[in-house]
Amino acid sequence: MSNTNHKPDETSGMISRRRFLGTTAAAAAAYTAMPLVTLGGPRAGVRRRDMNGVQVGAISYSFRELPSSAEEVLGYLVQLGLDTVELMGNTAEQFAGAPEGPAWPRRGAQLSEEERAKLRAEREAYAREVRKWRLSAPMDRFEALRKMYNDEGVQIDILKLGSPEWTDEEIDYAFRAARAVGARGISFEISNEAAERMGPFATKHKMYVGMHNHTQVADEGFSFDVPLSFSPYNMLNFDIGHYVAGLNTSPIPVLRKYHDRITHLHLKDRKMGTNGGDNLPWGQGDTPLREVLQLLRKEQWPISAMIELEYQIPNGSDVLTEMAKCVDFCRDALA
Repeated sequence: MSNTNHKPDETSGMISRRRFLGTTAAAAAAYTAMPLVTLGGPRAGVRRRDMNGVQVGAISYSFRELPSSAEEVLGYLVQLGLDTVELMGNTAEQFAGAPEGPAWPRRGAQLSEEERAKLRAEREAYAREVRKWRLSAPMDRFEALRKMYNDEGVQIDILKLGSPEWTDEEIDYAFRAARAVGARGISFEISNEAAERMGPFATKHKMYVGMHNHTQVADEGFSFDVPLSFSPYNMLNFDIGHYVAGLNTSPIPVLRKYHDRITHLHLKDRKMGTNGGDNLPWGQGDTPLREVLQLLRKEQWPISAMIELEYQIPNGSDVLTEMAKCVDFCRDALA
């Protein structure tokens, strides 16, 4: 994933509406038409727009092909009429003043052994530099990030920051940063080892960890129960598309069973593995997106549904056009 974020300047807490928040007439009309609700807990004070009781948002990874500073991501969300986001950690950290890392080579670039060694050394040096920054990072910039998003009616629901490979001090920092931006918790990739490592920190900070699955759900012996067992704050970031591709079956039974242990969903439309497992434009795969959204509406579970754009952008289209199609799909399913 390329690093296209910007370091903040003195005015980075302000939004240039002309640059970032211009909307089409249709998007603006749809956004204002959604009902306003005020939620309690960590979301208190933020007036939210939901889709008939379902909180639909996006993981900011969906915008990875676009310039993705914190301000720009906010602009995309408002343009799309979304008010909930799982924000990538590098976006939040760079807004807060983290040092910039070395540029990644363009996708598909062929590197010599010498170039690979140089890049590896640069990344290792950067890891040391940013680790040092994290241990002394003030929280006021993260609080400013929260305010900037909240002022536009957007809630940072989950911060994708933190790793079981980090030191104890860095993991504590990840939770403190998540709290400062107003998030319910952090997210990372699921494994028994990661859950055991991160669970005590989740309990300590009384914040959630949303553990994200890929197709390893099909591995022999895999169980959601083990990683959930290490803390009552260990939760699932249930990726329903990966689940379908891995196990060739509907994710709805899992949703029903674990609904009280799920922070948020990742929405994508994948084919079953027996059908190739491809990631496709919504409505063309085997993932029961419509049925999942309608189940959330019916049961009113406090599970955020995050759009994750992973299918290949069709020729003649672009990221925001395809994201708008996904938003429209959700709105139609929940009408």
